[in-house]
Amino acid sequence: MIGGISTAALLVLFIGSWIWAWSPKRRKAFDEAALLPLDDGEAVEDRGNVA
Repeated sequence: MIGGISTAALLVLFIGSWIWAWSPKRRKAFDEAALLPLDDGEAVEDRGNVA
């Protein structure tokens, strides 16, 4: 009985996190996070002032 309840709770948690991750309003944040490894640390405004 407890095994079935915990399985159902974990399934609901998994589906909820999947919906949260694929929601359209999270897309911008995930796109920005995906580019973090490629960031060289310079601000966009500073790139024109490189000597």
